[in-house]
Amino acid sequence: MAKRDYYEVLGVEKGADAAELKKAYRKKAMEFHPDRNKDNPDAEAKFKEVNEAYDTLKDADKKAAYDRFGHAAFEQGGMGGGRGGFGGGAGQGDFASAFSDVFDDLFGDFMGGQRGGGGRSRAQRGSDLRYDMRVTLEEAYKGAQKTINVPTSVACTSCSGTGAANGAEPQTCPSCSGMGKVRAQQGFFTVERTCPACGGLGQTIKDPCHDCHGAGRVEKERSLSVNIPAGVETGTRIRLAGEGEAGLRGGPTGDLYIFIEVRPHAIFEREGVNLHCSVPVSMATAALGGDIEVPTIDGGRSRVKIPAGSQSGRQMRLRAKGMPALRGGGQGDMFIELAVETPVNLTAKQKELLQEFDKLGEDNNNPESSSFFKKVKSFWDGMKHT
Repeated sequence: MAKRDYYEVLGVEKGADAAELKKAYRKKAMEFHPDRNKDNPDAEAKFKEVNEAYDTLKDADKKAAYDRFGHAAFEQGGMGGGRGGFGGGAGQGDFASAFSDVFDDLFGDFMGGQRGGGGRSRAQRGSDLRYDMRVTLEEAYKGAQKTINVPTSVACTSCSGTGAANGAEPQTCPSCSGMGKVRAQQGFFTVERTCPACGGLGQTIKDPCHDCHGAGRVEKERSLSVNIPAGVETGTRIRLAGEGEAGLRGGPTGDLYIFIEVRPHAIFEREGVNLHCSVPVSMATAALGGDIEVPTIDGGRSRVKIPAGSQSGRQMRLRAKGMPALRGGGQGDMFIELAVETPVNLTAKQKELLQEFDKLGEDNNNPESSSFFKKVKSFWDGMKHT
Protein backbone atom coordinates (compact mmCIF):
# COMPACT_ATOMS: atom_id res chain seq x y z
CA MET A 1 0.00 0.00 0.00
CA ALA A 2 1.34 3.45 -0.93
CA LYS A 3 2.23 5.71 1.95
CA ARG A 4 -0.01 8.66 2.64
CA ASP A 5 1.34 12.18 2.28
CA TYR A 6 2.96 13.23 5.58
CA TYR A 7 1.18 16.58 5.60
CA GLU A 8 -2.14 14.80 5.11
CA VAL A 9 -1.31 12.43 7.98
CA LEU A 10 -0.81 15.37 10.35
CA GLY A 11 -3.72 17.33 8.90
CA VAL A 12 -1.74 20.48 8.00
CA GLU A 13 -0.97 22.46 4.85
CA LYS A 14 2.35 21.96 3.09
CA GLY A 15 3.59 25.38 4.17
CA ALA A 16 2.98 24.73 7.89
CA ASP A 17 5.71 26.05 10.19
CA ALA A 18 7.37 24.20 13.07
CA ALA A 19 4.84 25.38 15.66
CA GLU A 20 1.87 24.26 13.53
CA LEU A 21 3.51 20.87 12.90
CA LYS A 22 4.17 20.33 16.60
CA LYS A 23 0.62 21.31 17.56
CA ALA A 24 -0.87 18.98 14.94
CA TYR A 25 1.42 16.16 16.06
CA ARG A 26 0.41 16.50 19.71
CA LYS A 27 -3.25 16.31 18.75
CA LYS A 28 -2.85 13.28 16.49
CA ALA A 29 -0.52 11.44 18.87
CA MET A 30 -2.96 11.82 21.75
CA GLU A 31 -5.83 10.73 19.53
CA PHE A 32 -4.19 7.48 18.38
CA HIS A 33 -1.97 6.59 21.36
CA PRO A 34 -2.37 2.84 22.09
CA ASP A 35 -3.03 3.45 25.79
CA ARG A 36 -6.07 5.52 24.86
CA ASN A 37 -7.34 3.10 22.23
CA LYS A 38 -7.13 -0.36 23.72
CA ASP A 39 -10.27 -1.43 21.83
CA ASN A 40 -9.18 -0.01 18.47
CA PRO A 41 -6.91 -2.41 16.56
CA ASP A 42 -6.05 0.26 13.96
CA ALA A 43 -4.83 2.83 16.50
CA GLU A 44 -1.29 1.49 16.78
CA ALA A 45 -0.73 1.63 13.01
CA LYS A 46 -2.06 5.18 12.83
CA PHE A 47 0.05 6.12 15.83
CA LYS A 48 3.18 4.86 14.06
CA GLU A 49 2.17 6.70 10.88
CA VAL A 50 1.81 9.99 12.79
CA ASN A 51 5.21 9.52 14.45
CA GLU A 52 6.87 8.76 11.13
CA ALA A 53 5.38 11.87 9.53
CA TYR A 54 6.45 14.17 12.35
CA ASP A 55 9.95 12.64 12.61
CA THR A 56 10.50 13.69 9.01
CA LEU A 57 8.81 17.10 8.93
CA LYS A 58 10.24 18.40 12.22
CA ASP A 59 13.77 18.25 10.79
CA ALA A 60 14.49 21.13 8.38
CA ASP A 61 16.84 19.12 6.14
CA LYS A 62 14.62 16.06 5.93
CA LYS A 63 11.56 18.24 5.39
CA ALA A 64 13.29 19.99 2.49
CA ALA A 65 14.21 16.62 0.98
CA TYR A 66 10.67 15.32 1.43
CA ASP A 67 9.14 18.47 -0.12
CA ARG A 68 11.36 17.93 -3.18
CA PHE A 69 11.41 14.15 -3.62
CA GLY A 70 8.48 12.88 -1.54
CA HIS A 71 8.77 9.44 0.07
CA ALA A 72 11.43 8.49 -2.46
CA ALA A 73 13.87 10.71 -0.55
CA PHE A 74 14.14 8.12 2.20
CA GLU A 75 13.91 4.89 0.29
CA GLN A 76 17.11 2.89 -0.05
CA GLY A 77 18.96 4.31 -3.04
CA GLY A 78 16.34 6.96 -3.57
CA MET A 79 18.83 9.82 -3.01
CA GLY A 80 22.46 10.32 -3.74
CA GLY A 81 24.88 10.07 -0.84
CA GLY A 82 25.61 13.80 -0.75
CA ARG A 83 22.22 15.18 -1.81
CA GLY A 84 20.26 17.48 0.47
CA GLY A 85 22.79 17.46 3.32
CA PHE A 86 22.22 13.82 4.28
CA GLY A 87 25.43 12.37 2.86
CA GLY A 88 28.89 12.18 4.41
CA GLY A 89 30.32 9.78 6.90
CA ALA A 90 27.61 9.96 9.59
CA GLY A 91 26.49 6.58 10.82
CA GLN A 92 23.00 5.44 11.62
CA GLY A 93 23.59 6.04 15.33
CA ASP A 94 24.12 9.75 14.58
CA PHE A 95 20.79 9.93 12.77
CA ALA A 96 19.07 8.09 15.64
CA SER A 97 20.36 10.58 18.19
CA ALA A 98 18.77 13.40 16.22
CA PHE A 99 15.34 11.97 17.04
CA SER A 100 15.94 10.57 20.52
CA ASP A 101 14.05 13.40 22.19
CA VAL A 102 10.95 13.41 19.97
CA PHE A 103 8.75 11.71 22.52
CA ASP A 104 10.41 13.21 25.57
CA ASP A 105 9.66 16.64 24.13
CA LEU A 106 6.05 15.97 23.22
CA PHE A 107 4.65 13.11 25.28
CA GLY A 108 6.42 14.35 28.38
CA ASP A 109 4.02 17.30 28.47
CA PHE A 110 0.73 15.44 28.54
CA MET A 111 1.83 12.05 29.90
CA GLY A 112 4.04 13.40 32.66
CA GLY A 113 6.86 11.10 31.51
CA GLN A 114 10.32 11.48 33.03
CA ARG A 115 13.58 9.92 32.09
CA GLY A 116 14.89 7.44 34.57
CA GLY A 117 17.95 5.27 33.96
CA GLY A 118 17.86 4.25 30.32
CA GLY A 119 14.20 5.00 29.69
CA ARG A 120 11.07 6.38 31.32
CA SER A 121 9.97 5.95 34.88
CA ARG A 122 6.84 3.86 35.24
CA ALA A 123 5.42 6.42 37.68
CA GLN A 124 4.15 9.49 35.86
CA ARG A 125 3.07 12.80 37.36
CA GLY A 126 -0.64 13.58 37.24
CA SER A 127 -1.99 16.50 35.21
CA ASP A 128 -2.58 19.95 36.66
CA LEU A 129 -6.24 20.97 36.89
CA ARG A 130 -8.02 24.31 36.51
CA TYR A 131 -11.10 25.50 38.40
CA ASP A 132 -12.85 28.81 37.61
CA MET A 133 -14.37 30.46 40.68
CA ARG A 134 -16.63 33.53 40.84
CA VAL A 135 -16.69 35.58 44.05
CA THR A 136 -18.57 38.72 45.10
CA LEU A 137 -16.83 42.05 45.63
CA GLU A 138 -17.59 41.74 49.34
CA GLU A 139 -15.83 38.34 49.44
CA ALA A 140 -12.88 39.83 47.57
CA TYR A 141 -12.76 42.62 50.18
CA LYS A 142 -12.97 40.46 53.30
CA GLY A 143 -11.59 37.17 52.05
CA ALA A 144 -13.61 33.95 52.23
CA GLN A 145 -13.52 30.23 52.82
CA LYS A 146 -15.16 28.36 49.93
CA THR A 147 -15.92 24.69 49.38
CA ILE A 148 -15.63 23.38 45.82
CA ASN A 149 -16.27 20.00 44.19
CA VAL A 150 -13.62 18.97 41.68
CA PRO A 151 -13.97 15.95 39.36
CA THR A 152 -10.51 14.40 39.16
CA SER A 153 -8.48 11.19 39.27
CA VAL A 154 -7.40 9.82 42.64
CA ALA A 155 -5.12 6.95 43.59
CA CYS A 156 -6.86 3.58 43.38
CA THR A 157 -7.34 2.18 46.88
CA SER A 158 -7.67 -1.41 45.66
CA CYS A 159 -4.10 -1.56 44.39
CA SER A 160 -2.62 1.37 46.36
CA GLY A 161 -1.93 3.14 43.09
CA THR A 162 0.36 0.46 41.62
CA GLY A 163 -2.10 -0.65 38.92
CA ALA A 164 -1.43 -4.34 39.69
CA ALA A 165 -3.91 -6.75 41.26
CA ASN A 166 -3.10 -8.73 44.41
CA GLY A 167 0.04 -6.75 45.13
CA ALA A 168 1.83 -8.06 42.02
CA GLU A 169 4.90 -6.19 40.85
CA PRO A 170 5.13 -4.71 37.33
CA GLN A 171 7.42 -6.59 34.97
CA THR A 172 10.04 -5.26 32.57
CA CYS A 173 8.51 -4.78 29.14
CA PRO A 174 9.81 -7.52 26.84
CA SER A 175 9.41 -5.38 23.72
CA CYS A 176 11.76 -2.58 24.78
CA SER A 177 13.67 -4.28 27.62
CA GLY A 178 12.56 -1.57 30.02
CA MET A 179 13.86 1.33 27.91
CA GLY A 180 10.41 2.62 27.02
CA LYS A 181 11.56 3.11 23.43
CA VAL A 182 12.09 0.98 20.37
CA ARG A 183 14.12 1.64 17.24
CA ALA A 184 13.00 1.20 13.68
CA GLN A 185 14.96 1.35 10.44
CA GLN A 186 13.70 3.78 7.78
CA GLY A 187 16.00 3.75 4.78
CA PHE A 188 19.20 5.49 5.86
CA PHE A 189 17.75 6.39 9.24
CA THR A 190 17.26 4.67 12.56
CA VAL A 191 14.37 6.29 14.40
CA GLU A 192 13.52 5.94 18.09
CA ARG A 193 9.87 5.75 19.04
CA THR A 194 7.88 5.19 22.19
CA CYS A 195 7.36 1.50 22.79
CA PRO A 196 3.75 0.69 21.77
CA ALA A 197 3.59 -2.30 24.10
CA CYS A 198 4.13 -0.35 27.33
CA GLY A 199 3.37 3.18 26.13
CA GLY A 200 6.88 4.32 27.06
CA LEU A 201 6.65 3.18 30.69
CA GLY A 202 9.25 0.45 30.37
CA GLN A 203 7.10 -1.91 32.42
CA THR A 204 3.96 -3.93 31.91
CA ILE A 205 1.43 -5.35 34.33
CA LYS A 206 0.56 -9.00 33.80
CA ASP A 207 -2.44 -8.95 36.14
CA PRO A 208 -3.92 -5.41 36.16
CA CYS A 209 -6.19 -4.17 38.95
CA HIS A 210 -9.86 -4.74 38.11
CA ASP A 211 -10.95 -1.36 39.54
CA CYS A 212 -8.47 0.92 37.74
CA HIS A 213 -7.56 -1.42 34.83
CA GLY A 214 -3.87 -0.99 35.51
CA ALA A 215 -3.80 2.81 35.59
CA GLY A 216 -3.39 3.04 39.36
CA ARG A 217 -6.05 5.75 39.58
CA VAL A 218 -9.82 6.11 39.30
CA GLU A 219 -12.23 8.96 38.57
CA LYS A 220 -13.78 10.63 41.61
CA GLU A 221 -15.26 13.96 42.66
CA ARG A 222 -13.38 15.56 45.54
CA SER A 223 -14.63 18.22 47.95
CA LEU A 224 -11.98 20.82 48.81
CA SER A 225 -11.92 23.84 51.12
CA VAL A 226 -10.27 26.88 49.53
CA ASN A 227 -9.06 29.99 51.34
CA ILE A 228 -9.72 33.13 49.28
CA PRO A 229 -7.39 35.88 50.53
CA ALA A 230 -8.62 39.47 50.90
CA GLY A 231 -7.79 41.66 47.91
CA VAL A 232 -8.15 39.10 45.10
CA GLU A 233 -9.25 40.44 41.74
CA THR A 234 -10.28 39.02 38.40
CA GLY A 235 -7.35 37.03 37.02
CA THR A 236 -5.86 36.12 40.41
CA ARG A 237 -4.56 32.54 40.37
CA ILE A 238 -4.46 30.39 43.51
CA ARG A 239 -2.32 27.24 43.45
CA LEU A 240 -3.19 24.24 45.58
CA ALA A 241 -0.13 21.99 45.45
CA GLY A 242 -0.84 18.28 45.17
CA GLU A 243 -4.59 18.71 44.69
CA GLY A 244 -4.61 17.96 40.95
CA GLU A 245 -4.90 14.65 39.14
CA ALA A 246 -3.29 11.57 40.71
CA GLY A 247 -0.20 10.29 38.95
CA LEU A 248 -0.20 7.21 36.77
CA ARG A 249 0.80 4.03 38.63
CA GLY A 250 1.72 5.76 41.87
CA GLY A 251 3.29 8.85 40.31
CA PRO A 252 3.21 12.26 42.04
CA THR A 253 -0.04 14.22 42.03
CA GLY A 254 -0.47 17.34 39.90
CA ASP A 255 -1.57 20.74 41.19
CA LEU A 256 -4.95 22.51 41.17
CA TYR A 257 -5.07 26.09 39.91
CA ILE A 258 -8.06 28.23 40.87
CA PHE A 259 -8.71 31.25 38.65
CA ILE A 260 -10.72 34.04 40.29
CA GLU A 261 -13.39 36.19 38.65
CA VAL A 262 -14.93 38.99 40.75
CA ARG A 263 -18.58 39.62 39.91
CA PRO A 264 -19.75 43.13 38.98
CA HIS A 265 -21.27 45.07 41.91
CA ALA A 266 -24.56 46.99 41.93
CA ILE A 267 -23.06 50.04 43.69
CA PHE A 268 -19.28 50.01 43.45
CA GLU A 269 -17.00 49.85 40.44
CA ARG A 270 -13.48 48.60 41.05
CA GLU A 271 -10.28 49.99 39.56
CA GLY A 272 -7.29 48.21 41.05
CA VAL A 273 -7.41 48.83 44.81
CA ASN A 274 -9.69 51.87 44.42
CA LEU A 275 -13.49 51.91 44.34
CA HIS A 276 -15.77 54.34 42.51
CA CYS A 277 -19.34 55.13 43.47
CA SER A 278 -21.74 57.41 41.57
CA VAL A 279 -24.09 59.13 44.01
CA PRO A 280 -27.19 61.08 42.88
CA VAL A 281 -27.87 64.36 44.74
CA SER A 282 -30.83 66.68 44.45
CA MET A 283 -30.56 69.95 42.58
CA ALA A 284 -31.21 71.86 45.80
CA THR A 285 -28.48 70.03 47.72
CA ALA A 286 -25.99 70.58 44.90
CA ALA A 287 -26.87 74.29 44.78
CA LEU A 288 -27.07 75.02 48.50
CA GLY A 289 -24.65 72.41 49.84
CA GLY A 290 -25.32 69.84 52.53
CA ASP A 291 -24.43 66.39 53.86
CA ILE A 292 -25.17 63.00 52.34
CA GLU A 293 -24.62 59.47 53.64
CA VAL A 294 -22.87 56.96 51.36
CA PRO A 295 -22.27 53.20 51.79
CA THR A 296 -18.80 51.66 52.08
CA ILE A 297 -17.68 48.22 50.95
CA ASP A 298 -17.19 47.02 54.53
CA GLY A 299 -20.95 47.45 55.12
CA GLY A 300 -20.60 50.74 56.98
CA ARG A 301 -21.62 54.33 56.19
CA SER A 302 -19.71 57.56 55.72
CA ARG A 303 -21.01 61.14 55.78
CA VAL A 304 -19.84 63.31 52.91
CA LYS A 305 -20.10 67.12 52.86
CA ILE A 306 -21.36 68.50 49.53
CA PRO A 307 -19.99 72.01 48.85
CA ALA A 308 -22.53 74.59 47.61
CA GLY A 309 -22.57 74.94 43.84
CA SER A 310 -21.36 71.40 43.15
CA GLN A 311 -21.77 70.18 39.56
CA SER A 312 -22.35 66.71 38.10
CA GLY A 313 -19.10 64.80 37.79
CA ARG A 314 -17.42 66.36 40.80
CA GLN A 315 -15.36 63.80 42.72
CA MET A 316 -14.57 63.51 46.40
CA ARG A 317 -12.20 61.00 47.96
CA LEU A 318 -12.66 58.89 51.06
CA ARG A 319 -9.20 57.70 52.05
CA ALA A 320 -8.60 54.02 52.92
CA LYS A 321 -12.19 53.07 52.05
CA GLY A 322 -11.24 51.03 48.99
CA MET A 323 -10.00 47.45 48.55
CA PRO A 324 -7.11 45.90 50.49
CA ALA A 325 -3.96 45.25 48.47
CA LEU A 326 -3.41 41.54 47.83
CA ARG A 327 0.35 41.95 48.20
CA GLY A 328 2.35 44.50 50.13
CA GLY A 329 -0.41 45.63 52.49
CA GLY A 330 -2.22 48.94 52.43
CA GLN A 331 -5.69 49.85 51.22
CA GLY A 332 -7.08 51.83 48.34
CA ASP A 333 -9.45 54.82 48.40
CA MET A 334 -13.09 55.29 47.54
CA PHE A 335 -14.08 58.03 45.08
CA ILE A 336 -17.54 59.59 45.21
CA GLU A 337 -18.78 61.08 41.93
CA LEU A 338 -21.77 63.40 42.16
CA ALA A 339 -24.65 63.10 39.70
CA VAL A 340 -26.94 66.13 40.07
CA GLU A 341 -30.51 64.95 39.49
CA THR A 342 -33.03 67.07 37.61
CA PRO A 343 -36.43 66.93 39.36
CA VAL A 344 -39.32 65.21 37.54
CA ASN A 345 -43.09 64.91 38.05
CA LEU A 346 -43.36 68.55 39.22
CA THR A 347 -46.56 69.93 40.66
CA ALA A 348 -48.06 73.19 39.38
CA LYS A 349 -46.67 75.06 42.39
CA GLN A 350 -43.18 73.65 41.89
CA LYS A 351 -43.20 74.63 38.24
CA GLU A 352 -44.32 78.14 39.17
CA LEU A 353 -41.50 78.49 41.70
CA LEU A 354 -38.91 77.25 39.22
CA GLN A 355 -40.12 79.67 36.57
CA GLU A 356 -39.91 82.51 39.09
CA PHE A 357 -36.40 81.37 40.06
CA ASP A 358 -35.39 81.32 36.39
CA LYS A 359 -36.64 84.89 35.86
CA LEU A 360 -34.63 86.09 38.83
CA GLY A 361 -31.52 84.30 37.63
CA GLU A 362 -28.35 86.16 36.63
CA ASP A 363 -25.30 85.18 34.63
CA ASN A 364 -23.26 84.47 37.74
CA ASN A 365 -25.88 81.93 38.86
CA ASN A 366 -25.11 79.72 35.84
CA PRO A 367 -21.53 80.59 34.85
CA GLU A 368 -20.94 77.54 32.63
CA SER A 369 -24.06 78.00 30.49
CA SER A 370 -23.48 81.78 30.30
CA SER A 371 -19.91 81.20 29.09
CA PHE A 372 -21.03 78.62 26.54
CA PHE A 373 -23.73 80.79 24.97
CA LYS A 374 -21.37 83.77 24.77
CA LYS A 375 -19.05 81.57 22.70
CA VAL A 376 -21.99 80.49 20.53
CA LYS A 377 -23.02 84.13 19.91
CA SER A 378 -19.45 85.04 18.95
CA PHE A 379 -19.35 82.06 16.58
CA TRP A 380 -22.59 83.08 14.85
CA ASP A 381 -21.48 86.70 14.57
CA GLY A 382 -18.26 85.55 12.95
CA MET A 383 -20.19 83.45 10.43
CA LYS A 384 -22.22 86.51 9.33
CA HIS A 385 -19.07 88.41 8.35
CA THR A 386 -17.52 85.62 6.30
